[in-house]
Amino acid sequence: MLPFMFPLLPLGLPVGTASRGSRAALSVASEGGTAAQRKAPKRTRMTMPTRKATTAPARRKEGRPAQVLSLRALNRALLERQLLLRRSKMPVLEAVEHLVGLQAQAPNAPYYGLWTRLQGFRQEELSTLLIDKHVVRLVLMRGTLHLVTGRDARMLRTLVQPLLERVLKTGSSYSKKLVGMDLKALVAAGRAHVEAEPLTYTELGEKLAERWPDREPTALAQAIRLLAPLVQVPPRGVWGVGGLARCTTVDAWLGQPLDAAPSVDEMVLRYLAAFGPASVMDVQAWSGLTRLSEVVERLRPDLRTFRDEQGRELFDLPGAPRPDADTPAPVRFLPEFDNLLLSHADRTRVISDEDRKRTITPNGQVPGSLLVDGLFRGTWRLQQGKGTATLLIEPFKRLSAPEREEVTAEGERLLTFAAADASKRDIQFSRAK
Repeated sequence: MLPFMFPLLPLGLPVGTASRGSRAALSVASEGGTAAQRKAPKRTRMTMPTRKATTAPARRKEGRPAQVLSLRALNRALLERQLLLRRSKMPVLEAVEHLVGLQAQAPNAPYYGLWTRLQGFRQEELSTLLIDKHVVRLVLMRGTLHLVTGRDARMLRTLVQPLLERVLKTGSSYSKKLVGMDLKALVAAGRAHVEAEPLTYTELGEKLAERWPDREPTALAQAIRLLAPLVQVPPRGVWGVGGLARCTTVDAWLGQPLDAAPSVDEMVLRYLAAFGPASVMDVQAWSGLTRLSEVVERLRPDLRTFRDEQGRELFDLPGAPRPDADTPAPVRFLPEFDNLLLSHADRTRVISDEDRKRTITPNGQVPGSLLVDGLFRGTWRLQQGKGTATLLIEPFKRLSAPEREEVTAEGERLLTFAAADASKRDIQFSRAK
């Protein structure tokens, strides 16, 4: 296990049975590997230095100039935090927690994201956690769907709620269709409907339109999506099962309400543990929140500071790993919308601006991506038929013979994971553009 994790939910316990514990606790050791071990990992803890209370943001200390981190050094640090330099023995639930969730717009994306990061990961491990309510799927950072632990759902949704309200008012095509509505009454009615039984957004909109017949049902349902903490319930998100996205509230599903006063400081520290070193703008890009500079200034006495090659100030946890820039990075296949690509304002540590334009489509779609030597070098998709599975790889640039060999070997492992029952499996490379 990485020595700088912030455990929030004592793992292996049903939701609602765990004590809160200290928010400053850091996990320093664990054994993983087998399914049994993953269910009940041993954990030892250490605590961060206690900060002295201040009435104003801490001032920057004068001293020698901050160390400059090269782009490649930032790349290797990020890959280490994201469990992409080597597959980890970390238990599944612990990995979801450490990563502060995984993007889940595509139902199977979290499975591929964990497979590429964890040793011996099996689909049923995550499916079981989803069915047993240890992890949930809901709208969080940047207003996008994430899979997170139940504990994180209750903490993070409260913190990002101002963002979601802003999205509804200024960034949604439905805002004009809700002008003049009593939104509190709308949310109360929506919650009552989905807590009575999980509903699709179409079903929810139809029920709400019975009370507000002069309003568009879709707009009513989308308002509830952003204003109320809705989780998508299984079988949605269960590997190999699928199903329509039916929703209920966090309260109804987990049996516990949202955290009333979660710590934004903790959120920033956990971001740095999973994505650092990073700037204030990076934290804001990941979360979708603004005005986080005050939070970082408050945390400054307990953080290390660096500079990137453009002179931007970066922050990090003192004990977090920062591998040598020459550390080898293996080929990895990342799923659609992986947070590795979406969690920094400056993403050049993993993808060039030119390739970024080719990776993220005009309508915001992010395909499965190929990492070679720690950088995005292409996209991939899986094409399945009756008894067949073909991995289609589109490199951005020509791969060398050793690179192609390594990509092929990792691709074969991906096919074994994703299409074990296929009698015929194949890998096809398109011509680099």
